[in-house]
Amino acid sequence: MKLRPLTAALALTVTLTAATPALADTARPGTTAPASDCALPGKTGWTDEGHNTDYTQFQQPLGTKHVLMLFVDFPDAPASGSLDDYYRELAPAQDWMKQDSYGRLHLEIDPLKRWITMPQTSASYGFQRGITFDQQELYVKQAVQAAAPYTDFSKYDMLYIVPTRSASAIAFSPTYLYDPTTAGITVNGTRIKWAITFGQDMYHWGYKVADHETSHTFGLPDLYAFTGTDVHPYVGGWDLMGNIAGPAPQHTGWERWKFGWIDDAQVACLPATGSRTVRLKAVERPGGTKIAVIRTGGSTAYVAESRRAMAGDANSCSTGVLIYKVDTSITTGDGPIQVVTNPNAGAPTGNCTTLDMQTWQPGQWFQDDTARIRIYVNASDASSDTLWTYKW
Repeated sequence: MKLRPLTAALALTVTLTAATPALADTARPGTTAPASDCALPGKTGWTDEGHNTDYTQFQQPLGTKHVLMLFVDFPDAPASGSLDDYYRELAPAQDWMKQDSYGRLHLEIDPLKRWITMPQTSASYGFQRGITFDQQELYVKQAVQAAAPYTDFSKYDMLYIVPTRSASAIAFSPTYLYDPTTAGITVNGTRIKWAITFGQDMYHWGYKVADHETSHTFGLPDLYAFTGTDVHPYVGGWDLMGNIAGPAPQHTGWERWKFGWIDDAQVACLPATGSRTVRLKAVERPGGTKIAVIRTGGSTAYVAESRRAMAGDANSCSTGVLIYKVDTSITTGDGPIQVVTNPNAGAPTGNCTTLDMQTWQPGQWFQDDTARIRIYVNASDASSDTLWTYKW
Protein backbone atom coordinates (compact mmCIF):
# COMPACT_ATOMS: atom_id res chain seq x y z
CA MET A 1 0.00 0.00 0.00
CA LYS A 2 1.17 3.53 -0.70
CA LEU A 3 -0.13 6.90 0.39
CA ARG A 4 -0.45 10.11 -1.54
CA PRO A 5 -1.52 13.57 -0.38
CA LEU A 6 -4.67 13.53 -2.51
CA THR A 7 -8.25 12.37 -2.07
CA ALA A 8 -8.89 8.83 -3.28
CA ALA A 9 -10.89 8.36 -6.48
CA LEU A 10 -14.32 6.70 -6.50
CA ALA A 11 -14.34 2.94 -6.93
CA LEU A 12 -14.94 1.46 -10.37
CA THR A 13 -16.21 -2.09 -10.74
CA VAL A 14 -15.46 -4.14 -13.86
CA THR A 15 -16.99 -7.56 -14.48
CA LEU A 16 -15.34 -10.05 -16.82
CA THR A 17 -17.20 -12.97 -18.35
CA ALA A 18 -15.79 -15.98 -20.18
CA ALA A 19 -17.54 -17.79 -23.01
CA THR A 20 -16.67 -20.89 -25.00
CA PRO A 21 -18.60 -20.79 -28.29
CA ALA A 22 -17.71 -23.00 -31.22
CA LEU A 23 -14.89 -21.80 -33.47
CA ALA A 24 -16.78 -20.53 -36.50
CA ASP A 25 -15.03 -17.48 -37.91
CA THR A 26 -12.24 -17.73 -40.44
CA ALA A 27 -9.22 -15.72 -39.35
CA ARG A 28 -7.35 -13.40 -41.63
CA PRO A 29 -3.77 -14.34 -42.49
CA GLY A 30 -1.32 -14.08 -39.60
CA THR A 31 -0.30 -10.50 -38.83
CA THR A 32 2.54 -8.86 -36.97
CA ALA A 33 2.85 -5.48 -35.29
CA PRO A 34 5.46 -3.76 -33.15
CA ALA A 35 5.03 -4.21 -29.43
CA SER A 36 4.70 -0.45 -29.01
CA ASP A 37 1.28 -0.65 -30.72
CA CYS A 38 0.03 -2.59 -27.67
CA ALA A 39 1.67 -0.42 -24.99
CA LEU A 40 -1.03 1.42 -23.03
CA PRO A 41 -0.60 4.87 -21.50
CA GLY A 42 -1.41 5.36 -17.84
CA LYS A 43 -4.60 7.32 -17.28
CA THR A 44 -4.81 7.81 -13.51
CA GLY A 45 -2.00 10.28 -12.83
CA TRP A 46 -0.65 8.02 -10.11
CA THR A 47 0.44 4.39 -9.79
CA ASP A 48 -1.16 2.37 -12.58
CA GLU A 49 -0.46 -0.30 -15.20
CA GLY A 50 0.43 2.15 -17.98
CA HIS A 51 3.78 2.19 -19.77
CA ASN A 52 4.41 5.93 -19.54
CA THR A 53 5.76 5.85 -15.98
CA ASP A 54 7.21 9.15 -14.79
CA TYR A 55 10.69 8.13 -13.65
CA THR A 56 11.27 11.41 -11.89
CA GLN A 57 8.42 10.60 -9.50
CA PHE A 58 9.07 6.84 -9.42
CA GLN A 59 12.23 4.73 -9.50
CA GLN A 60 13.21 2.96 -12.69
CA PRO A 61 13.39 -0.77 -11.83
CA LEU A 62 16.64 -1.55 -13.60
CA GLY A 63 20.20 -1.91 -12.37
CA THR A 64 21.13 -1.72 -8.70
CA LYS A 65 19.02 0.03 -6.09
CA HIS A 66 20.89 0.83 -2.89
CA VAL A 67 18.61 0.51 0.12
CA LEU A 68 19.42 1.79 3.60
CA MET A 69 17.76 -0.20 6.37
CA LEU A 70 17.11 1.74 9.57
CA PHE A 71 16.03 0.09 12.84
CA VAL A 72 13.82 2.24 15.06
CA ASP A 73 12.49 1.92 18.58
CA PHE A 74 10.25 4.16 20.69
CA PRO A 75 9.83 5.49 24.24
CA ASP A 76 6.85 3.12 24.68
CA ALA A 77 8.46 0.24 22.74
CA PRO A 78 12.17 -0.09 23.51
CA ALA A 79 14.51 -2.09 21.30
CA SER A 80 14.42 -5.87 21.62
CA GLY A 81 16.09 -8.68 19.75
CA SER A 82 19.10 -8.91 17.46
CA LEU A 83 19.52 -6.45 14.61
CA ASP A 84 20.86 -9.31 12.51
CA ASP A 85 17.56 -11.17 12.99
CA TYR A 86 15.58 -8.18 11.77
CA TYR A 87 17.80 -7.90 8.71
CA ARG A 88 17.48 -11.61 7.96
CA GLU A 89 13.69 -11.30 8.07
CA LEU A 90 13.71 -9.13 4.93
CA ALA A 91 17.05 -9.93 3.25
CA PRO A 92 15.62 -12.70 0.98
CA ALA A 93 13.71 -9.95 -0.85
CA GLN A 94 16.98 -9.24 -2.66
CA ASP A 95 17.27 -12.68 -4.27
CA TRP A 96 13.54 -12.86 -4.96
CA MET A 97 13.55 -9.58 -6.90
CA LYS A 98 16.70 -10.57 -8.80
CA GLN A 99 15.03 -13.79 -9.94
CA ASP A 100 11.74 -12.09 -10.73
CA SER A 101 13.50 -9.51 -12.93
CA TYR A 102 15.65 -12.06 -14.81
CA GLY A 103 18.65 -10.43 -13.16
CA ARG A 104 17.84 -6.95 -14.43
CA LEU A 105 17.21 -5.49 -10.97
CA HIS A 106 19.35 -5.85 -7.88
CA LEU A 107 18.32 -4.67 -4.42
CA GLU A 108 21.32 -4.12 -2.16
CA ILE A 109 20.15 -3.68 1.42
CA ASP A 110 22.67 -2.02 3.72
CA PRO A 111 21.61 -2.18 7.41
CA LEU A 112 22.66 0.62 9.76
CA LYS A 113 23.54 -1.57 12.72
CA ARG A 114 22.28 0.53 15.57
CA TRP A 115 18.91 1.36 17.05
CA ILE A 116 17.50 4.79 16.24
CA THR A 117 15.15 6.01 18.97
CA MET A 118 12.15 7.96 17.72
CA PRO A 119 11.11 11.11 19.60
CA GLN A 120 7.45 10.10 19.92
CA THR A 121 5.64 7.03 21.17
CA SER A 122 4.81 4.38 18.60
CA ALA A 123 1.09 4.84 19.23
CA SER A 124 1.24 8.54 18.36
CA TYR A 125 2.06 8.08 14.66
CA GLY A 126 -1.33 6.67 13.67
CA PHE A 127 -0.06 3.54 11.95
CA GLN A 128 -3.43 1.99 11.26
CA ARG A 129 -5.39 1.73 8.02
CA GLY A 130 -6.29 5.30 7.21
CA ILE A 131 -2.96 6.82 8.20
CA THR A 132 -2.50 10.10 6.33
CA PHE A 133 0.38 11.06 4.07
CA ASP A 134 1.37 13.80 6.54
CA GLN A 135 1.47 11.36 9.46
CA GLN A 136 3.67 8.95 7.52
CA GLU A 137 5.93 11.73 6.28
CA LEU A 138 6.47 12.92 9.86
CA TYR A 139 7.49 9.39 10.85
CA VAL A 140 10.00 9.14 7.99
CA LYS A 141 11.33 12.64 8.66
CA GLN A 142 11.94 11.98 12.35
CA ALA A 143 13.65 8.66 11.59
CA VAL A 144 16.09 10.17 9.09
CA GLN A 145 16.80 13.15 11.28
CA ALA A 146 17.66 10.84 14.19
CA ALA A 147 19.85 8.68 11.93
CA ALA A 148 21.60 11.57 10.15
CA PRO A 149 24.67 11.67 12.44
CA TYR A 150 25.45 8.03 11.65
CA THR A 151 25.08 7.68 7.87
CA ASP A 152 25.31 9.40 4.49
CA PHE A 153 21.88 9.36 2.87
CA SER A 154 23.26 10.52 -0.48
CA LYS A 155 24.57 6.98 -1.11
CA TYR A 156 21.09 5.41 -1.13
CA ASP A 157 18.13 5.30 -3.48
CA MET A 158 15.51 4.45 -0.86
CA LEU A 159 14.96 3.51 2.80
CA TYR A 160 13.56 0.51 4.64
CA ILE A 161 12.50 1.65 8.14
CA VAL A 162 12.05 -1.38 10.41
CA PRO A 163 10.50 -0.98 13.88
CA THR A 164 11.28 -3.07 16.91
CA ARG A 165 8.96 -6.04 17.16
CA SER A 166 7.61 -4.74 20.45
CA ALA A 167 6.07 -1.72 18.64
CA SER A 168 2.67 -3.30 18.09
CA ALA A 169 1.15 0.08 17.22
CA ILE A 170 3.17 0.16 13.98
CA ALA A 171 0.71 -2.27 12.47
CA PHE A 172 1.29 -2.35 8.72
CA SER A 173 3.77 -1.39 5.99
CA PRO A 174 2.78 1.51 3.70
CA THR A 175 5.19 3.01 1.17
CA TYR A 176 6.25 6.64 1.21
CA LEU A 177 6.43 7.97 -2.36
CA TYR A 178 8.10 11.07 -3.73
CA ASP A 179 5.78 13.96 -4.53
CA PRO A 180 7.62 16.77 -6.31
CA THR A 181 4.81 19.21 -5.52
CA THR A 182 5.51 19.11 -1.77
CA ALA A 183 8.42 20.34 0.35
CA GLY A 184 9.17 16.77 1.31
CA ILE A 185 12.07 15.63 3.46
CA THR A 186 15.65 16.80 3.01
CA VAL A 187 18.52 15.71 5.23
CA ASN A 188 22.07 17.03 4.80
CA GLY A 189 21.17 18.18 1.30
CA THR A 190 19.62 14.87 0.17
CA ARG A 191 15.93 14.65 -0.70
CA ILE A 192 14.36 11.46 0.70
CA LYS A 193 12.12 10.28 -2.12
CA TRP A 194 11.12 6.70 -1.34
CA ALA A 195 10.80 4.78 1.93
CA ILE A 196 9.01 1.68 3.13
CA THR A 197 7.80 2.01 6.70
CA PHE A 198 7.49 -1.60 7.78
CA GLY A 199 5.04 -2.71 10.45
CA GLN A 200 4.09 -5.86 12.28
CA ASP A 201 2.46 -7.31 9.17
CA MET A 202 5.94 -8.11 7.84
CA TYR A 203 5.89 -11.11 10.17
CA HIS A 204 2.68 -12.30 8.50
CA TRP A 205 3.61 -11.65 4.88
CA GLY A 206 7.31 -12.41 5.15
CA TYR A 207 10.06 -10.87 3.06
CA LYS A 208 7.85 -10.55 -0.04
CA VAL A 209 6.17 -7.57 1.63
CA ALA A 210 9.43 -5.75 0.81
CA ASP A 211 9.14 -6.76 -2.85
CA HIS A 212 5.48 -5.70 -2.94
CA GLU A 213 6.09 -2.31 -1.35
CA THR A 214 9.27 -1.67 -3.35
CA SER A 215 7.24 -2.29 -6.51
CA HIS A 216 5.11 0.73 -5.59
CA THR A 217 8.23 2.90 -5.82
CA PHE A 218 8.49 1.64 -9.43
CA GLY A 219 4.95 2.87 -10.18
CA LEU A 220 2.81 -0.26 -9.68
CA PRO A 221 -0.70 -0.08 -8.18
CA ASP A 222 -2.25 -2.46 -5.68
CA LEU A 223 -4.17 -5.34 -7.25
CA TYR A 224 -6.19 -6.27 -4.15
CA ALA A 225 -9.50 -4.58 -3.33
CA PHE A 226 -9.60 -1.54 -1.09
CA THR A 227 -13.33 -2.03 -0.41
CA GLY A 228 -15.70 -4.94 0.02
CA THR A 229 -15.49 -8.19 1.93
CA ASP A 230 -13.45 -10.07 -0.71
CA VAL A 231 -9.92 -8.68 -0.51
CA HIS A 232 -8.64 -10.59 -3.56
CA PRO A 233 -11.37 -10.57 -6.24
CA TYR A 234 -9.14 -9.43 -9.13
CA VAL A 235 -5.97 -11.51 -9.44
CA GLY A 236 -6.06 -13.83 -6.42
CA GLY A 237 -2.57 -15.21 -5.82
CA TRP A 238 -1.22 -14.63 -9.34
CA ASP A 239 0.70 -11.45 -8.53
CA LEU A 240 2.21 -10.20 -5.29
CA MET A 241 0.60 -6.81 -5.92
CA GLY A 242 -2.58 -8.74 -5.09
CA ASN A 243 -2.07 -11.50 -2.54
CA ILE A 244 1.52 -11.15 -1.30
CA ALA A 245 1.40 -14.66 0.17
CA GLY A 246 -0.30 -16.16 -2.89
CA PRO A 247 0.84 -19.46 -4.39
CA ALA A 248 2.14 -17.89 -7.65
CA PRO A 249 3.16 -14.37 -6.64
CA GLN A 250 5.67 -13.40 -9.34
CA HIS A 251 4.83 -10.25 -11.30
CA THR A 252 2.66 -10.73 -14.36
CA GLY A 253 4.32 -10.56 -17.76
CA TRP A 254 2.55 -7.25 -18.42
CA GLU A 255 4.22 -5.67 -15.40
CA ARG A 256 7.59 -7.16 -16.34
CA TRP A 257 7.21 -5.51 -19.74
CA LYS A 258 6.29 -2.20 -18.07
CA PHE A 259 9.42 -2.51 -15.90
CA GLY A 260 11.75 -3.25 -18.82
CA TRP A 261 12.41 -6.80 -17.61
CA ILE A 262 10.77 -8.10 -20.79
CA ASP A 263 11.91 -6.59 -24.09
CA ASP A 264 9.60 -5.48 -26.88
CA ALA A 265 10.87 -8.43 -28.94
CA GLN A 266 9.32 -10.76 -26.32
CA VAL A 267 5.83 -9.31 -26.81
CA ALA A 268 3.42 -10.64 -29.48
CA CYS A 269 1.13 -7.69 -30.20
CA LEU A 270 -2.22 -7.76 -32.00
CA PRO A 271 -3.47 -4.15 -31.99
CA ALA A 272 -6.02 -4.40 -34.81
CA THR A 273 -8.03 -6.96 -36.76
CA GLY A 274 -6.16 -10.08 -37.70
CA SER A 275 -4.63 -13.11 -36.00
CA ARG A 276 -1.36 -14.36 -34.57
CA THR A 277 -0.06 -17.74 -33.57
CA VAL A 278 2.57 -17.51 -30.87
CA ARG A 279 4.55 -19.86 -28.66
CA LEU A 280 4.89 -18.43 -25.16
CA LYS A 281 7.68 -19.50 -22.86
CA ALA A 282 6.79 -19.64 -19.15
CA VAL A 283 7.30 -16.25 -17.51
CA GLU A 284 9.13 -17.91 -14.63
CA ARG A 285 12.14 -18.56 -16.88
CA PRO A 286 14.15 -16.07 -18.96
CA GLY A 287 14.09 -15.94 -22.73
CA GLY A 288 11.50 -16.52 -25.41
CA THR A 289 8.26 -14.71 -26.17
CA LYS A 290 6.59 -13.91 -22.87
CA ILE A 291 3.18 -12.34 -23.48
CA ALA A 292 0.54 -12.15 -26.18
CA VAL A 293 -1.35 -8.85 -26.09
CA ILE A 294 -4.60 -8.01 -27.89
CA ARG A 295 -5.27 -4.31 -27.64
CA THR A 296 -8.97 -3.51 -27.28
CA GLY A 297 -9.02 0.25 -26.66
CA GLY A 298 -7.11 3.35 -25.65
CA SER A 299 -6.50 2.01 -22.15
CA THR A 300 -7.47 -1.67 -22.40
CA ALA A 301 -6.01 -4.95 -23.58
CA TYR A 302 -6.23 -8.68 -23.00
CA VAL A 303 -2.97 -10.42 -22.11
CA ALA A 304 -2.11 -14.12 -22.17
CA GLU A 305 1.00 -15.66 -20.63
CA SER A 306 2.32 -19.11 -19.77
CA ARG A 307 2.59 -19.93 -16.06
CA ARG A 308 4.37 -22.92 -14.53
CA ALA A 309 5.01 -24.19 -10.99
CA MET A 310 8.66 -23.19 -10.87
CA ALA A 311 11.01 -20.52 -9.52
CA GLY A 312 9.02 -17.96 -7.49
CA ASP A 313 5.77 -19.65 -8.53
CA ALA A 314 6.82 -23.12 -7.33
CA ASN A 315 3.66 -23.45 -5.22
CA SER A 316 1.27 -22.54 -8.03
CA CYS A 317 -2.15 -24.16 -7.74
CA SER A 318 -2.58 -24.55 -11.51
CA THR A 319 -0.45 -24.28 -14.62
CA GLY A 320 -1.18 -23.33 -18.21
CA VAL A 321 -2.24 -20.10 -19.87
CA LEU A 322 -3.25 -17.21 -17.65
CA ILE A 323 -5.51 -14.66 -19.36
CA TYR A 324 -6.24 -11.29 -17.84
CA LYS A 325 -7.63 -7.90 -18.77
CA VAL A 326 -5.60 -4.73 -18.24
CA ASP A 327 -7.25 -1.32 -17.93
CA THR A 328 -4.82 1.51 -17.25
CA SER A 329 -7.65 3.94 -16.48
CA ILE A 330 -8.67 1.99 -13.36
CA THR A 331 -7.20 3.26 -10.12
CA THR A 332 -5.15 1.33 -7.60
CA GLY A 333 -7.30 -0.94 -5.43
CA ASP A 334 -10.15 -1.06 -7.98
CA GLY A 335 -8.82 -3.83 -10.27
CA PRO A 336 -6.59 -2.43 -13.05
CA ILE A 337 -5.71 -6.08 -13.79
CA GLN A 338 -8.41 -8.74 -13.61
CA VAL A 339 -7.91 -12.45 -14.27
CA VAL A 340 -10.37 -14.01 -16.71
CA THR A 341 -12.16 -16.99 -15.20
CA ASN A 342 -12.30 -20.32 -17.02
CA PRO A 343 -15.61 -22.19 -16.63
CA ASN A 344 -13.69 -25.45 -17.04
CA ALA A 345 -11.03 -24.72 -14.43
CA GLY A 346 -10.39 -27.22 -11.68
CA ALA A 347 -11.93 -26.90 -8.24
CA PRO A 348 -9.78 -25.31 -5.56
CA THR A 349 -8.21 -27.51 -2.92
CA GLY A 350 -6.18 -26.85 0.21
CA ASN A 351 -5.07 -23.22 0.42
CA CYS A 352 -5.93 -22.54 -3.23
CA THR A 353 -8.75 -20.14 -4.09
CA THR A 354 -11.02 -20.22 -7.12
CA LEU A 355 -8.97 -17.52 -8.87
CA ASP A 356 -5.77 -19.48 -8.26
CA MET A 357 -7.15 -22.24 -10.54
CA GLN A 358 -7.88 -20.05 -13.55
CA THR A 359 -5.50 -21.34 -16.20
CA TRP A 360 -6.49 -22.45 -19.70
CA GLN A 361 -5.48 -25.74 -21.32
CA PRO A 362 -5.08 -27.01 -24.92
CA GLY A 363 -8.43 -27.11 -26.71
CA GLN A 364 -9.91 -24.35 -24.52
CA TRP A 365 -10.56 -20.79 -25.62
CA PHE A 366 -11.78 -17.46 -24.32
CA GLN A 367 -13.93 -15.08 -26.33
CA ASP A 368 -15.17 -11.57 -25.62
CA ASP A 369 -17.85 -10.73 -28.19
CA THR A 370 -17.97 -7.08 -27.18
CA ALA A 371 -14.22 -6.60 -27.62
CA ARG A 372 -14.33 -8.95 -30.66
CA ILE A 373 -11.38 -11.04 -29.57
CA ARG A 374 -10.65 -14.74 -29.13
CA ILE A 375 -7.71 -16.55 -27.51
CA TYR A 376 -7.38 -20.25 -28.30
CA VAL A 377 -4.85 -22.57 -26.61
CA ASN A 378 -3.42 -24.90 -29.25
CA ALA A 379 -0.79 -26.92 -27.39
CA SER A 380 1.48 -27.01 -24.38
CA ASP A 381 4.59 -28.71 -23.06
CA ALA A 382 6.56 -28.60 -19.83
CA SER A 383 7.68 -24.99 -20.23
CA SER A 384 5.55 -23.32 -22.91
CA ASP A 385 2.12 -22.87 -24.47
CA THR A 386 1.14 -22.17 -28.08
CA LEU A 387 -1.77 -19.77 -28.67
CA TRP A 388 -3.84 -18.48 -31.52
CA THR A 389 -5.10 -14.92 -30.96
CA TYR A 390 -7.76 -13.39 -33.16
CA LYS A 391 -9.42 -9.98 -33.40
CA TRP A 392 -12.27 -9.32 -35.81
